[in-house]
Amino acid sequence: MRYVKMDTQSDDMVSDRFPSTEKQLILSGLLADELKELGLKDVYMDNNGYVMATVPGNTDKIIPVIGFLAHVDTSPDMPGKDVKPRLVENYDGCDIQLNPKVTISVTDFPDIIAYKGQTLIVTDGTTLLGADDKAGIAEIMTAVEYMVCHPEFKHGDIRIGFTVDEEVGRGVDRFDVEKFNADFAYTLDGGSIGEIEFENFNAASAIITVQGRNIHPGYAKNKMKNAILIGQEFNAKLPTYSRPEYTDNYEGFFHLTKFEGTVEKASFQYIIRDHDMKLFEARKQTMLKIADELNKKYGDYTVKLELSDSYFNMREKIEPVFHIIETAIQAMEAVGVKPKVKPIRGGTDGARLSYMGLPCPNLFTGGENFHSKQEYVPIESMVKAGEVILKIIELYTSKA
Repeated sequence: MRYVKMDTQSDDMVSDRFPSTEKQLILSGLLADELKELGLKDVYMDNNGYVMATVPGNTDKIIPVIGFLAHVDTSPDMPGKDVKPRLVENYDGCDIQLNPKVTISVTDFPDIIAYKGQTLIVTDGTTLLGADDKAGIAEIMTAVEYMVCHPEFKHGDIRIGFTVDEEVGRGVDRFDVEKFNADFAYTLDGGSIGEIEFENFNAASAIITVQGRNIHPGYAKNKMKNAILIGQEFNAKLPTYSRPEYTDNYEGFFHLTKFEGTVEKASFQYIIRDHDMKLFEARKQTMLKIADELNKKYGDYTVKLELSDSYFNMREKIEPVFHIIETAIQAMEAVGVKPKVKPIRGGTDGARLSYMGLPCPNLFTGGENFHSKQEYVPIESMVKAGEVILKIIELYTSKA
């Protein structure tokens, strides 16, 4: 709750600064100080806001170096300043009134019923909570504290890492995998209890810029080109049922995330997602085809499409070291958590890290309704996430 009170939102509109917001550095610095106070070795925070540290091994066994990571930034999709977390103890299974206008409704969010009798951390309904990913941070820090305070718990070197700008897709742009020096790692950045993810979307972003022609509306016949309407025409040509609100599991989508414009000029921003690489490439080709069609209709250079890949499905990099998934599943079962292997319908630092040479699947934090004012996290789920971290370490120690 102390971490979520700190405003650490990243900014997807800032591209000339890293991290995108300086306020992220405040939490990074705090975490570095806390790791030093706990007595960790090699505690390091660089100018980019990345934090790394080592829990030194306390056994002579030869054990893989395991990393655990989380990100300090929160999403820019929802207000993140002046977060006021509160506890809902012994949740009764009914709607939770966050404020007179905002409710966590059982009808809208039926998954919450599963947490009846537990203690939930919620917001006051004016901001997101920031469990994505401050729950992950808290779980890692709690596991670290346990190892430090219980020297009888045997383990090899454990690497801890905190990243920035994950929510805007730049989380590991400058992350030094070689310096982190782990054999493999886990991000604590997943959702509900039991989730383990080693498949994620292939991802791209698209910016459509429409150059219109503004003419006095009284004399506009055969002259005006309304950039807003041309952009709407572009959007209408995309398949309706390939929007996020109509898709699930392995189904990809086109998602219009931002629009601004006038008759003279308009821009539309999209994200493109698909687990299957062939379908992913087909989606990009669909957008290129629509842009070509509109340019033929309205004139060359009317529609400009900029496509850029963001990250790719990590499964290809995880399969050769699948023991890291099998061990995580075994760890969950050992602490009484039912594993739920599922694809990530989003992105995570682990996807890009896997392609940078650090295999890095994603584990649950327990958070629900990320990026919304109805975000919450059960404390019991967070406790289990910490237990899973420790059990993974214990299992690799016992196998050595």
